[in-house]
Amino acid sequence: MTPRRLAHLLFILSTTSALAQTPTVFGYANFSQQAKWDADFMAIPSAKLAGEHLKTLTAEPHWASSPEDYKTAQYVAEKFKAAGLQTEIVPFRVWLNKPVKIEITASDASGHQLMSGPTPEHVDPKAYGGDPYQDDKRILPAFNGSSASGDVTAQVVYANYGTLADFDQLDKLGISVKDKIVLVRYGGNFRGVKVYIAQQRGAKGVLIYSDPADDGYAKGDMYPRGPYRPASGVQRGSVQFLPIHSGDPTTPGIASTLDLPDSKRITDPSQLNQPSIPSNPLSYLDASPILEHLDGPTVPHGWQGALPFTYHLGGTAAVTVHMNLVQDYQYRTIWDVIGKIPGDDDTSWVVAGNHRDAWVYGAVDPNSGTAAMLETVHGIGDLLKKGWKPKRSILFASWDAEEEGLIGSTEWAELHAPELAHAVAYFNTDVGVAGPNFSASAVPSLKQFIREVTTEVPSPKGGTVYDQWLNDQHADRAAAHGDNPLFGHDQSASDAEVHIGTLGSGSDFTPFIQHLGVPSTDIGSDGPYGVYHSVFDNYNWFIKFADPTFVYEQQQARVFGLEVLHMADTDVLPYDYRLYGTEVVHYIDAAQKRATSEKVTLDFTAANAAAKRFAAAGEAIHKLQTNLTTPTSYTPLNASLRNAETALLSDAGLPHRSWYRHLIYAPGEYTGYAAVVIPGVNEGIDAHDAPRTQTQLTALTTALNNASAILEAATK
Repeated sequence: MTPRRLAHLLFILSTTSALAQTPTVFGYANFSQQAKWDADFMAIPSAKLAGEHLKTLTAEPHWASSPEDYKTAQYVAEKFKAAGLQTEIVPFRVWLNKPVKIEITASDASGHQLMSGPTPEHVDPKAYGGDPYQDDKRILPAFNGSSASGDVTAQVVYANYGTLADFDQLDKLGISVKDKIVLVRYGGNFRGVKVYIAQQRGAKGVLIYSDPADDGYAKGDMYPRGPYRPASGVQRGSVQFLPIHSGDPTTPGIASTLDLPDSKRITDPSQLNQPSIPSNPLSYLDASPILEHLDGPTVPHGWQGALPFTYHLGGTAAVTVHMNLVQDYQYRTIWDVIGKIPGDDDTSWVVAGNHRDAWVYGAVDPNSGTAAMLETVHGIGDLLKKGWKPKRSILFASWDAEEEGLIGSTEWAELHAPELAHAVAYFNTDVGVAGPNFSASAVPSLKQFIREVTTEVPSPKGGTVYDQWLNDQHADRAAAHGDNPLFGHDQSASDAEVHIGTLGSGSDFTPFIQHLGVPSTDIGSDGPYGVYHSVFDNYNWFIKFADPTFVYEQQQARVFGLEVLHMADTDVLPYDYRLYGTEVVHYIDAAQKRATSEKVTLDFTAANAAAKRFAAAGEAIHKLQTNLTTPTSYTPLNASLRNAETALLSDAGLPHRSWYRHLIYAPGEYTGYAAVVIPGVNEGIDAHDAPRTQTQLTALTTALNNASAILEAATK
C-alpha cells in the first residue's frame, strides 16, 4: 500500500469514526451513506494544489474587465471542466470607470504645497525581504470605483469615520461640510455610505484614508516586517451606493446581457446609484500632512487616530485641497464562470460562489476563496468519477466585478431570477483565508447547518473546525456590534456553542438573500489582515502571514464542500425555523423597546403576535423534520420549507430602496456592510417617522403570517 493510499485510508477511518459518534444529522433519515461520501470527498482537497491555484490566480493584477481578468476566468473554467462540470463563461456588459488621471494636492494658507499625490505604494525592497510585486506597470493608480470625475478645490473638514453619527456631531459643533472636501478614515461603515452622506450634506468631494489606528502600526508591525498596512498602503474600493442596490448601476432589477439595448438602461447620471462628487482613497502617508495642518477645534473624544499629532476638525483656510480626477466610464465586458452538476432534481439548485476579480492581485481578497473553491470542485469531481450523483443540481460560480458593486453575481442572479425562486441555498466565500480563525454568517435557518458541517472537518490546530471556532469565541466573546438591537445578535446560540453572524452586504450573497430570498451563508478564516485592497495583498504577503503551508485553504475547501454536498443530498431541507423564530421574536421585542426609548408611538400588537406564531410554526415543523420516516416523497415538505423564506420578501421592497426586498435583513442605508434587522421598522424608528414605521410593521406582520401559514400547512 502506498503512503498516499494509507493516509487516505486512515483519514476515512478517523472521519467515519468521528461521524459514528453523531448518528443523526439534521435533514437526513439515515446519514450513513452520506458519511461515506463525505469521507471520500474530504480526502481529496489538497493544500499543495490550493497554493498552486493561488499563485497562478495572483500572478498579475487583474482588475475586472482587463485581459488579465479574462485569463483568470479561463483558468477557473479549465479546472471546472477537468472536474467534470458542465462549464460556461457568461459575459455581461456593465458600466465601469477606469482612472485616467488622479491628482490630489494640498496647500497651506500661504500657498505652500503640503503634499502631492497619490504616492505610489512602495516599501523598502531591502527591508525584511521587500515586496516582489509592487512595481508591476499594470497596477492602476489607487482609485474609487463609481467615483465621479471632478476638478474641485476646497477647504477640508475632518469627519472621523464618516458615519451618520459623525456628520450629525459636526452639525452640533457648528462645522459645515457644505462646499468643503471631507476627509474621513476607513472603518465604521461602507465607504460608499461615507460619500453618500457627504454628498447629501453638500460636500464638493471626499478623501478616504487608512489611519494607522485601524490597520497600521498601532495594530502591529507593518508589512513587510509584519501583516499591517505600511505608510504608503492604500485601500481601494467602490463607492457605489450599495444600500440602494447592487449590480450594474444602469440596470437595477434586470440583467446587463451583451444584447441588452441601451434604451433599457438608465442613462441619466442623477438616477444612478453612484455619487455625483469625486472621491478617492489615500494612504496615511499622503493624508498625514493634510491632517497635521488642519486647525479649528480639536476633535471630539474617539475621533483621534494614531498619527503623532493632535487631530483638528478644520473647515478653515489653513488647508486647501485640489482634487483633479478624470474617470473613463465605459460599458465593459466582464466574465462569470459557471460550472453545473445536474442532479435528479434540476429545479432545486444549490449555488456556491466566490468572486475572482481584484483591485490589484487579491491574494486574500478574493483568491484565497477561489483557490479553496477550486479544491472543493476537485474533491466533488472525484466523487463524480466514483459514481456519485447529487439529488439536487449544483452550480459553482466564479463571479466577476464584485469589487465594483457585486456586479457579476447580481447580473447573473437577476438573469436567473425565475430559477432561483426555487434554489435551496447560496453558499458564499470571499476572503477565504486571511488567517487561522474560522468565521461564518448565515440566515438563521442555516446557522445550525453550519455548526454541524464544521464538527465534521478537522482543524489544522487539532480537533475540529467547530472546536477551534468555539475556543476562539470563548477567548474573545465580545462581538463587533455586541448586543446592539439594530444589528441583531445571535439569539439562537448559547455561550456553549458558536455564535454566527448576520448577513449584511459587501459580498456576493447580497442579491441571493436580500433581493431573491435564497437562504444563504458566508464563510471565511480571519487573521491580522492589514493590507486589504492594496498592492500588498499579494502572494508574498499571503505566504508570510496568512497561510504559509495552505492548510487553512484545505480546511476551507472541505467546509465549503460539505455545505454543498449536504444541501444537495439531504432528504429534507435542513432549515431550522425554530431558530429563525427565536431571532425574529427578539428583533421585534428590541425594536419595540427602541421605539419607546426614541418616543416613536407605534402599535406592535399584531407584529408581536405574528412573530410568536412564526416561532411556534418553526417549533412544530422542526419536530416533523427531526422525526423522519420514509415516505414516498419529501417534495411537498421541502417546497413548504423553501417557500417560507420567500414569504419574507416584499414586492414593494424597502422605503427609498425597493431593490432590497427582504423584510428581516438588509444592509443599513447608513451602514452599507452591517446588516440592519427588520430594516423597514428599525430605519423608520431612526427617522422618527411613525406613519412610515407603522406601515413597515404591517408589511412585516403580513410576511410573518404568510410564512407561518406555509409552515403550519406542512405539519398537518
